[in-house]
Amino acid sequence: MAEPLQWLPDGTPYSARFGDRYHSSANGGIDQAEGVFLRGCGLPEAWAGQTQWRILETGFGLGLNFLVTWAAWRADVQRPRLLHFVSTEAWPVSAADLLRAHAAHPQLAPLAQQLHDQFWGLLPGVHRLSFEGGRVLLTLCIGDAQTLLRQQDGTADAVYLDGFSPQCNPEMWGLHTLKAVARWCRRGTRLATWSMARSVREALVQCGFAVQRVPGVPPKRENLHAIYDPHWEPRRSVQTAHSTASTPAPMPESVHAPGRCIVIGGGLAGAATAASLARRGWQVEVLDQAEAPAAGASALPAGVFAPHVSPDDSVLSRLSRSGVRLVLEHAQMLQAQGLLRAGVDWQCSGVLEHRVDGSPGLPPDWERGPGADWSRRASAETLQQAQLPRDTAACWHLRAGWIRPARLVAALLAQPGIQWHGNAHVARLQRSSDGAHWQALDAQGRVLAEAARVVIAAGAGSRALLPAGWTLRPLRGQISWARWPAGVAPVLPYPVNGHGNWVPSFPLGDEAEGPRAWVLGSTFERGVDHLPPTPDEQRAAHAANWHKLQTLLPAAAQQLQASFASFTDPAHQPSSSAPPLQSWAAVRCVAPDRLPIVGPVAAQPFPGLWVCTAMGARGLTLALLCAELLAARWHDEPLPLDGKLARALAAQRQG
Repeated sequence: MAEPLQWLPDGTPYSARFGDRYHSSANGGIDQAEGVFLRGCGLPEAWAGQTQWRILETGFGLGLNFLVTWAAWRADVQRPRLLHFVSTEAWPVSAADLLRAHAAHPQLAPLAQQLHDQFWGLLPGVHRLSFEGGRVLLTLCIGDAQTLLRQQDGTADAVYLDGFSPQCNPEMWGLHTLKAVARWCRRGTRLATWSMARSVREALVQCGFAVQRVPGVPPKRENLHAIYDPHWEPRRSVQTAHSTASTPAPMPESVHAPGRCIVIGGGLAGAATAASLARRGWQVEVLDQAEAPAAGASALPAGVFAPHVSPDDSVLSRLSRSGVRLVLEHAQMLQAQGLLRAGVDWQCSGVLEHRVDGSPGLPPDWERGPGADWSRRASAETLQQAQLPRDTAACWHLRAGWIRPARLVAALLAQPGIQWHGNAHVARLQRSSDGAHWQALDAQGRVLAEAARVVIAAGAGSRALLPAGWTLRPLRGQISWARWPAGVAPVLPYPVNGHGNWVPSFPLGDEAEGPRAWVLGSTFERGVDHLPPTPDEQRAAHAANWHKLQTLLPAAAQQLQASFASFTDPAHQPSSSAPPLQSWAAVRCVAPDRLPIVGPVAAQPFPGLWVCTAMGARGLTLALLCAELLAARWHDEPLPLDGKLARALAAQRQG
């Protein structure tokens, strides 16, 4: 539940839970944010010319420190390419209160509005919010600070030690929490806080910080500055030979400094990976055996992105929410760049999930918290619109919709720094003679490209390039689709899933008002990898998809009956009024546990060889998330999802 706020007569927000103000009333807290935290950590000077800068904050509160830091980043011509801001918060406020708190700051109003628009669905765990075309990344860790900081992997270049006072919230300032903060620090990390409590100073010293009193920002007489400089060798030691506690070490180079790399595969996984790396400064060569991008499974005419739900909120359910948030953020970002169009290439329409097995899907009390921002039980009105009985087990996914995958792939590959190479069939990979690079070779042994780092993201084609022992399994899927006759509209304006899925209407061309079509499917043909399907296999797939639709949405099945009649009634004569039924098929690949695989193939003997594959039938929902996870690992960035979920996707589980 959102933290309820009270408002004092001077307009200052107040927490009844902790009996403390969110900030001083002076200038709405901006002076504190700038003077205590930003300048206390040597910013913006410290980040000048860096490729990235990573800030860790304890206590997000109303987001003022983030907004002030974001504003300083925007105003600085020497700003880093990427700004990471990681913040913990046990009791997030409502989006409405957040916006109200910053109404008195006209200089922050546009940024506060953007934050407000993404400040939803903050269930316990990790949420990645993206701004400035993916160059300002806010990672919100919702829950107990100590626990979350120990679970997550990350490095901080600066720390904002904030929160309600030690007297009101002692656990936030306790030794164990500060040890978890120190775990994120490299030698030379700067820390700033307004608290001068003796217990805080002593705990910081014990954790390896050199602490200094400095003149305070009113109404405080003194503030505290600290530099991480333990007398032991820290886990994240990057100190240079000449750095001292009074002269902080420069920010370390990225784990993999941007250079040239190869991505094999021009579908969703490959395009997403290329775009994530290009945003971080990489020059990416994308190799694909097809002439054009999205020629394999990503050539699906239209598909659904939606969160998965389960009564126990399983790994897949949590992964899917992180993935859907990134899909929405990327679609909006690419739309702002003029590369995607809402209503033509994608639509956040909402998705109705018919739970055909009768299970509720949602955990108990789900709708009494932030989970209701994601999914709810379908209302009586929604069920009536879908012509389903009132007692139907169904969920309504608010943050969900349809997208044309090939359009998304093209938009991702249009990012600066990406070179597309079609008709490039990679038959094998080998190390160069000097051992410094990987070479991608065709069947005749010709070098197609060469780079120190390679990402295999070729879907079903990944297995041929990976070492023996990888258990990727083919999964063929066939869909049925057809045009809508002129003047005919579907029974519903939004997709339905739960037993296969039906996208009822999407444009076939570049105009929302032009010809439209529907898509139904898909079959799950495990262990089948041949294409194209035989005529008999296509007929069987049409019949299977039709039977699924009869269970999923009987009203739609009745509307489309004429299109499927020749596949369900051998004596039926095709109707001239019914548009011809089309078939489409592709082969995907899955891991045995049906989760994607992201990570290094093996540090030894395959240094620099990574994989991002096995999206199965959820590439639209998970590919962007997996790409951001890979890029974060290359650059020692905060992860875009919960650490436990990241480990569930690790390539090492194939060992």
